[in-house]
Amino acid sequence: MRKLLLFICLCFIINKAKAQSTAEDKLGTWFMYNGSHKLSDKFGLKTMAHFRYYELTENFQQEIYRLGLNYTFNPKVNVTLGLSYATADRTYESPSNYLYEYRYYQDLNLKSFWGEFTAKHRFRLEQRFIHQDFNVDAFQNWLRYDLNVSYPLSKTWSVYALNELFLNLDRGKRFAQNWTGVGFMHKLNNTIKLKAGYFQIKTPNEVLKRLQLGIIVNTDFSKKTI
Repeated sequence: MRKLLLFICLCFIINKAKAQSTAEDKLGTWFMYNGSHKLSDKFGLKTMAHFRYYELTENFQQEIYRLGLNYTFNPKVNVTLGLSYATADRTYESPSNYLYEYRYYQDLNLKSFWGEFTAKHRFRLEQRFIHQDFNVDAFQNWLRYDLNVSYPLSKTWSVYALNELFLNLDRGKRFAQNWTGVGFMHKLNNTIKLKAGYFQIKTPNEVLKRLQLGIIVNTDFSKKTI
């Protein structure tokens, strides 16, 4: 019995040591807030704050904040103009160059229905102003396409699948990233939803695995109160 326990412990230690070798072997986590705040029949605000880690709660990777002004043409078409700020650590468990970005972005959002499935398409243009080590500046144009399909399981539960493609328009090899994932959404009330999922980030050099844990807040300030 002692030999068996020793063998199990040894296997656990070896596997743990291997799991710490690279970022690809780790299961990271994104803690997410997303908000949509209706100001009138046509205008609204989009807000976002994400805190991203290479591991469950350790080894900081990125934090990003986003604010946008949204205009709705009809229930199926809307656009957003906004600004993002992000800081990042590009390397896992080793010193990294200081990096931060300002991004302007423009979204075209389309919604369609495939039977009981709801499909949301987002086309995004980004202008990224990248600053590294306070003395290196770069400007890049990115194009992103996100497809998110959801299916209701009940009045309060739904399941979703996503795929988002990233293209860097200023590079010869324009493919930059692809995100693919699935998850569940739970509606607490008309204002708050909770989100939990798993997805993979594929780049030309690696595949990263991530959990998504988020809260979605939708408010309506356009309603008149008496």
